[in-house]
Amino acid sequence: MDPATTLQAPLPPSGALEGMMRFVQMGGPAMWAIAALSIASLALILWKVMRLLSFGAWSGGRHTARALTLWRAGKRDEALVLLARRGSLRARLAHAAMQAAEDPALDRAAAEAETARVARALLAQARAGLRGLELASTIGPLLGLLGTVTGMIAAFQALQEAGSRADPATLAGGIWEALLTTAAGMAVAIPAQVALTWFESVVDGLRHDMEDAATQILHTAPEAPTIALRQAAE
Repeated sequence: MDPATTLQAPLPPSGALEGMMRFVQMGGPAMWAIAALSIASLALILWKVMRLLSFGAWSGGRHTARALTLWRAGKRDEALVLLARRGSLRARLAHAAMQAAEDPALDRAAAEAETARVARALLAQARAGLRGLELASTIGPLLGLLGTVTGMIAAFQALQEAGSRADPATLAGGIWEALLTTAAGMAVAIPAQVALTWFESVVDGLRHDMEDAATQILHTAPEAPTIALRQAAE
């Protein structure tokens, strides 16, 4: 077999795993921490995508829009029934706002306060996990820098011990191995930051839709209270 063909052939799963293990071992303890952080970040991103899917983040709020049309048309019982079993955040907030508007025991301030309370709880669920991604994007480069600094210290200690017999090639090898952790830390932080920004934009979109739906509902209530969900999002 041609040696060039052998080098270009993809590694078998076991060989790829061994290569990854050697790569992690070259970076020392900091690289192990970065590897664990990368796995946790990936799991958190996948969990967050599934959770937002279950919250109807990308569904467009079709049922909520239909319920709002029924509500404005005076068919309030039908609107409540339409939203009763929906699990999306938009539908749950709209349903809570309709119930608050229909409750004769709640005045304007009480209806607004109850809707804002539900909004805060739902937005807290939508934001769950974002702090973890923020932490990963922050400490990933710091762990990489820590690994680089400790690796450089070890490389220069070896150079000092070797004295006049120091081999520049050995020093260069120690330096590039130390720099691996910086690259790995950035490789973890960049996707985590991108995912964090994306999720925050999705949550902001949900907040806007929820605010709009609640305002429409409460403005068509008998007392027409004014909703302030922007404060609930803070």
